[in-house]
Amino acid sequence: MALNCYMMVLVFLLVSMSFYGNVDAQKNGLGASFIFGDSLVDAGNNNYLSTLSKANIPPNGIDFKASGGNPTGRYTNGRTIGDIVGEELGQPNYAVPFLSPNATGKAILSGVNYASGGGGILNATGRIFVNRIGMDVQIDYFSITRKEIDKLLGESKAKDYIMKKSIFSITVGANDFLNNYLLPVLSIGARISQSPDSFIDDMISHFRTQLTRLYEMDGRKFVIGNVGPIGCIPYQKTINQLNEDECVDLANKLALQYNARLKDLIAQLNDNLPGATFVLANVYDLVLELIKNYDKYGFTTASRACCGNGGQFAGIIPCGPTSSMCTDRYKHVFWDPYHPSEAANLILAKQLLDGDKRYISPVNLRQLRDL
Repeated sequence: MALNCYMMVLVFLLVSMSFYGNVDAQKNGLGASFIFGDSLVDAGNNNYLSTLSKANIPPNGIDFKASGGNPTGRYTNGRTIGDIVGEELGQPNYAVPFLSPNATGKAILSGVNYASGGGGILNATGRIFVNRIGMDVQIDYFSITRKEIDKLLGESKAKDYIMKKSIFSITVGANDFLNNYLLPVLSIGARISQSPDSFIDDMISHFRTQLTRLYEMDGRKFVIGNVGPIGCIPYQKTINQLNEDECVDLANKLALQYNARLKDLIAQLNDNLPGATFVLANVYDLVLELIKNYDKYGFTTASRACCGNGGQFAGIIPCGPTSSMCTDRYKHVFWDPYHPSEAANLILAKQLLDGDKRYISPVNLRQLRDL
């Protein structure tokens, strides 16, 4: 009899522990990750567009375990920062690209990726690629997802899920400079008629409207990446014929000028939109630290693309089947002329997840999830 009682108590304890463990896991895990932006976080939307900006060709994705090393449309050799952050925050699956056929039903409850290679804040950005999805259209697409989540969960639960269990991640702005304002020939007219101040005013004004739209659709937890040191990417170093330790001054100055304005915008949104937390990811300083002190982090180069062709840093022709490819992919900060390698993305993601206020503020991403 005593043995039976003991067994019953033991079973009860195990069931209780299992139940409360599951509740805890649900409480601590991220529900959904909604990802907006450009090729730094595109997970395959451009595969479904007639566009000159595509990454669904080898050797892109060679280290992406989920696809067995096949290309998925990610502009890197493995996972993007968005993928790594989602994994670390307990998201059950990668956010599915909005344009993919399987972005339906319960799959969207893990999150949806709207990012598009060549996309920017301004609608004119990236027109050199023919097709791309800019931020305005990405947010139109989210409004479709938002209605679908209402249908799946019911309006009350859906609102709660979006407000409390979801993070909105936005990585955008670099293309507005690289593939708009700084673009040779196409943008000379715009640059003559528009000063950097005026161009950045336009960017900030549009971005304010875009972020407010997401807030109005119940977004409450946001992480916004500023623009990185775009003057230091292999493409810019190559076309400007710079030395290994040099960067293009104008491109970096524009990024810093925009970043200062973005910081002010985020402070205003935190003050003026009740219940929202806008977190600023200081991508510029994070990437610059990696470029300047690459050897400290185990890299052998921060100027040469692992996969690409043309010039001193393989920085002109994007990564594709005919590209030369390095043998030590984990020793390169840059995978191709524009984008970081998975090894670099891992270091950057770690700082966003657990870093201090130098790189992510007012809270880091683990803290944002738990708010």
